[in-house]
Amino acid sequence: MKVALLQMDIALGDVAANRRKAEAMLAEGLARGAAVFVLPEMWTTGYKLAEIDKLAEPADGPTMAMLTAFAREHGVEVISGSIAEARDGRVYNTCYAIGPDGAVIAKYSKIHLIGLMEEDRYLSPGDSRAVFELSFGPAGMIICYDLRFTELPRTMALEGCRTLFVPAEWPASRGAHWRALNIARAIENQMFVIAVNRVGRDEANVFYGHSLAVDPWGEVLAEGSETGEEVLVVDMDFATGEEIRRRMPVFADRRPQCY
Repeated sequence: MKVALLQMDIALGDVAANRRKAEAMLAEGLARGAAVFVLPEMWTTGYKLAEIDKLAEPADGPTMAMLTAFAREHGVEVISGSIAEARDGRVYNTCYAIGPDGAVIAKYSKIHLIGLMEEDRYLSPGDSRAVFELSFGPAGMIICYDLRFTELPRTMALEGCRTLFVPAEWPASRGAHWRALNIARAIENQMFVIAVNRVGRDEANVFYGHSLAVDPWGEVLAEGSETGEEVLVVDMDFATGEEIRRRMPVFADRRPQCY
């Protein structure tokens, strides 16, 4: 199955321009045969947090209308990346999973908000995980900083997650951590990790790119550049995950009573 990772630069605070760019990249991935599409974190707004209450959209806003229509029209699955979601007078950093009929299968609001980027000043944290079924099996999603908290993806793996999506805006100053943590999460949880990072810069950060598709053995199947916008289309055999689990049965060998 071909998966498109949309590694894009983000025009800070310009929702319309970012939406147009995403539409063009979705079309490119479709033309190259992708059936699953994954966008980065906060791609409609970037970290324009001082104005995020004005830029945020409800779950049925124009960005989600565009993504659900795309999924429905072409019969594909979409991981929305994260969007500034206006809900109950607050703003959340939220990612949606969209099925081939255009219906929202699941949503996840970022649990861990990073003070280094002032998320905790402007956004509200989520409080629940998301594990759901896609056409190729059970999947889940976390967002950027969540990657540092091993308990979250491990709990999701124990709940059946076999593919983890990680939309991000990860800075180049911590770039080595991005690669190491994504690969570690794949190996230790024996799951595919599909991590989509942005490129470019905003008022405070230069971003790292290096979007990744990693298999459950920790092999990097595809990796984006550090600076360039690109649509990475990766042909992934999700069935190989179960063979890896049989070969190295770490979940069967766990002894949680000792931990």
